[in-house]
Amino acid sequence: MKISHAARIMAVAAIAVLSPGCKKFLDKDPLGATTQSNLFNDPTNAVQAVNAIYDVASWDQGPKFGVGDYVPQTYEWMFGDVMSDDAAKGSNPTDFTPLLELKTWTVTSGNGPISSLWVHSFTGIARANTVINNIDAGTIDAALKTRLKGEALFLRGYFYFNLVKTFGGVPLFEQAVLPTQAASVTRASIADTYAFVEKDLKAAAAALPEKGAYAAADLGRATKGAANGYLARAIMYQLGTDNTNKHTWQEVYDLTSTIISSSQYTLLPNYAMIHQAPGENSSESVFEIQFSTSNDGYGPISIGTTSNVFQNNRTAAKDASGMTIPGTGWGYGFNNPTASLVGEFEANDPRLLVTVYKNGDSVLGLPMVIDPGFNDTGYMDRKVAILQPVNNQSGPQNIRKMRYADILLMKAEAAAQLNKNSEAVTLVNMVRARARNSTKPPGTVLGTLTYDPANTPAGTLPDISAGLAGPDLLKAIYHERRVELAEESLRFWDLIRTGRYFGVLPADVASRAMSHSITTGVVNPIPLLPIELNDAQVWKLPQNPGYN
Repeated sequence: MKISHAARIMAVAAIAVLSPGCKKFLDKDPLGATTQSNLFNDPTNAVQAVNAIYDVASWDQGPKFGVGDYVPQTYEWMFGDVMSDDAAKGSNPTDFTPLLELKTWTVTSGNGPISSLWVHSFTGIARANTVINNIDAGTIDAALKTRLKGEALFLRGYFYFNLVKTFGGVPLFEQAVLPTQAASVTRASIADTYAFVEKDLKAAAAALPEKGAYAAADLGRATKGAANGYLARAIMYQLGTDNTNKHTWQEVYDLTSTIISSSQYTLLPNYAMIHQAPGENSSESVFEIQFSTSNDGYGPISIGTTSNVFQNNRTAAKDASGMTIPGTGWGYGFNNPTASLVGEFEANDPRLLVTVYKNGDSVLGLPMVIDPGFNDTGYMDRKVAILQPVNNQSGPQNIRKMRYADILLMKAEAAAQLNKNSEAVTLVNMVRARARNSTKPPGTVLGTLTYDPANTPAGTLPDISAGLAGPDLLKAIYHERRVELAEESLRFWDLIRTGRYFGVLPADVASRAMSHSITTGVVNPIPLLPIELNDAQVWKLPQNPGYN
């Protein structure tokens, strides 16, 4: 579902007619105009209204919609990777200091990435509410109406899940909020916010089709599997943090079993292809954010992402004559994989070369030079390495949010917690078997884009022992999650929910993170980031621990 430039503009136009606060200047709707009363009478307009919600999910920077104030870049890897032991900030020491603030827990309520995450999430929630609250009155086909409402419910749950795990309990909006109501907004508890997320995801799962029921042009839309997958992820996070809602590992086991038994997903045979073009919306994809490339740069008008330019290599390579080699050195160099992550991979694991590259490596057929002045670790993330797009700030690579391998490993963890040890072992070994058969990533030979054989030695990535149980089995599952899903923005959250986060931090950083954590009435301490300054003041919301 690579939504076109024109489609995005139409989507914004379609949703804009439902924005509150416009004066009613005629008793009758203008002939031929799209209005709140007729938007969902036309299937094209109804689809565009839902596309407008997906559009917000793709925003990584730009103005506050309808306001004009600029908000800076925010990406899930800033939290999921850089705030963990898997990645360092990268680039030069003074570039993008708000990212260093996140890494070192010196963050304030004026931090740019946090502000953008907050603002964009509530923009998406507002657009989802427009659809959820108006589509039932429309006259479009009932099946389409059900599906579109399911997509809106999924996306509202998606936005709220991102908010609650980052900020804790937040205001819960099911209707549009007028400016006059801003001062009366209240902040829900963590448990109530999660209950809201669960309600939306369960309703979405009931309304949405399976992946295979979509036409090819609609691949990338939310599915029953995606809704159940995010529901399982939300429950897993509660099990290790605030489990006031009294969830059980059996629920995670059942949800992941439902996804697996649907026969909608398989592991992509070649791990090296997952983050390449052949892996987009593949059999392994449960949910991913869709992007295309264009001449547009920064801002929500772009149909591409700036994530690639932020993470690609900053130093250009030169040929023998000293001339810059085209297509090298066009990035900013952030999110550098750490030696700790590299050291987690077992000997000869093909996934390591697919995940990172170093100085002198060939990436997509181009030579790479890593300058220590623009790199913290000597490594770069190969999963986001792409050929230079038409516009550097308009990368076409979809961002994988949930993969089938994650579903298998979630079920493995649930099985281990339920003492279904042999089943957990089998699931982990499925993931390892695929990994050991991977090729090298494309273009490891200069001037080529071929997937050359990895020539993995016999005995690499042996099956984990059938006799593993208890803490040893969980340790094996945690290891597999780290290397299989490396640099996919999950490590930070995995560490928090399993109670291991503070143990991987330097002592001073751990102390600051603990000062911003909820520590009573929880399974493991929950470090929280500050609520965006403006909304905390305007909405009169209590700030998170340790922030002004």
